[in-house]
Amino acid sequence: MKRSRVNNMLILILGATMVLVCLACTAGPNAASNVQAIRDRWAQINYQVPKPQREAAFESLAKQAGSAKQAQPRDAAALIWEGIVLSSLAGEKGGMGALGLVKQARADFEAALKLEPGALNGAAYTSLGALYYQVPGWPLGFGDDDTARTMLKKGLAIDPDGIDANYFYGDFLRDQKDWAGAKAAFEKALAAPARPGREVADAGRRKEAAAKLDEVRAHLAK
Repeated sequence: MKRSRVNNMLILILGATMVLVCLACTAGPNAASNVQAIRDRWAQINYQVPKPQREAAFESLAKQAGSAKQAQPRDAAALIWEGIVLSSLAGEKGGMGALGLVKQARADFEAALKLEPGALNGAAYTSLGALYYQVPGWPLGFGDDDTARTMLKKGLAIDPDGIDANYFYGDFLRDQKDWAGAKAAFEKALAAPARPGREVADAGRRKEAAAKLDEVRAHLAK
């Protein structure tokens, strides 16, 4: 098996993890409000809640996200955000037991793509790409670097200047030891325009991108 990351498998899964994008929901106002509340709570948990409390917080948010999806099963935004929350919960749980969560998240993203590929600025593509490069490959998981690259590039095609699309592509290239490519992607993520109402998410993502850019620059300086 290509990866040696099995023990850390879901520490890597998008606590960093998963994709934050501007909400552009096409469902009714109540559904949009519910999804926006999940989005904002995700950012708060991921970037402001202390590590020991995150798993329980994501458990609670996963129930809320599941209810939102049940209420609007054909709303791509609700599907995407359930997938993001489940991925983040998996990252907090860690270990082999979290594989079921990331498989459910993958199913959510794939269902969203069938409904509306461009929803939330291509978040389903970017989220799937992030899963595919961070989850171990066969026989333990479904990870696949070629699929990851394809999905991440599709996300970038929809949102070429977005902070998340560029951050996750940069992280993938870093994982591939493409230091020059990763540097360019992280720099583009840091230059991404601010998202109104997404201050917590933007600040957290910029901090992650800056830290990884420093690491990449150190490799290039060798």
